[in-house]
Amino acid sequence: MDKTVTIYSTPTCHFCQMTKEFLAGKGINYTEHNVAADLDKRQEMIQKSGQMGVPVILVDEEVIVGFDKPKLESLFGAAA
Repeated sequence: MDKTVTIYSTPTCHFCQMTKEFLAGKGINYTEHNVAADLDKRQEMIQKSGQMGVPVILVDEEVIVGFDKPKLESLFGAAA
């Protein structure tokens, strides 16, 4: 079953980049929203997570704040 993955990020965020590299390494497609440039998506992120920090990752309806590699590995499998 495919999961719907959305990342709220900024271009200069190191942890956002790590998250995207992790997902790319697993071949997982995701939708990315640059909350530095898109104020509507920034508000959406805050509403969904209660957080202003990035990254905020949605996997289906599960909210993950920050690059939580153990949590991502539990959802998508450990790195090879």
